[in-house]
This record gives sequence, C-alpha cells and structure tokens, in this order.
Amino acid sequence: MDPEFIAELFARFRAVTVRRMFGGAGIYADGIMFGLVFDGAIYLKVDADSIPAFESEGSAPFVYTRAKSPGRVGRHSLAYWRLPERLYDDPEELASWADRAFAIAQRKKQRKPESRPRPGKARRARKPSRAR
Repeated sequence: MDPEFIAELFARFRAVTVRRMFGGAGIYADGIMFGLVFDGAIYLKVDADSIPAFESEGSAPFVYTRAKSPGRVGRHSLAYWRLPERLYDDPEELASWADRAFAIAQRKKQRKPESRPRPGKARRARKPSRAR
C-alpha cells in the first residue's frame, strides 16, 4: 500500500509516517506506532475495550505466518485488528478510530519499563585498560 495513500487516508486524524518493517509497514504518529500495513490491509492497535467494536464490524485480528514455515499460520496478534472496510470511505469516523488506536499505543508505551538486562544475563563490568 502506497505511503502517500495512507497519509491522505489518515489526514483528518493527523500527519502520519509509514516505515517499512518485516514485510509490511508500521503507521506512526508523533513517533508512536499505532497501526500496521500488511498484505494490502491496514490494522490498528487495540486493547480489551476496543476489540468489541472491531468484532461488531466483522473485523479480524492480524495473523502472521512463520517465516521458517511458509504456508503455516502463526499466531493471532491480539494487539492489532483489521481496519473495517467502511472506514476507507469515511474520513471522519476513521479519524476517531485512529485516535483511539493512537491513545492505546501511547498508554502501552508509557507502561513499558525501561529496558533492563534480562535475569541471568547481567552485563559484567569491564576492567579499565592499563596504559603500558
């Protein structure tokens, strides 16, 4: 899907950027990924409260395949659901759905702890080098 088309589609929401990743692309606003594009479809970030709205539209979660097992379906991503088709023609309503997905992404980003070494993988302090 063309990044210019995506930017125009989300124009009523706010300026977005599209960055390629893992055979698809991420949709970002203010540096926060709130959507993704894969196989010509757009998916938005969801939480437990927003999933019923997607279900009522007949939408489905993003499903990825395992790269090492072509044709085998991987797992559903509970974090992203397909944008309902009717929203491609309704910019006002799309902006509302995008705003909700962005707010969810912001909350999830704020809750993430700072990256720390995993248990058992603590870094060893390096010895200072001596001048000879």
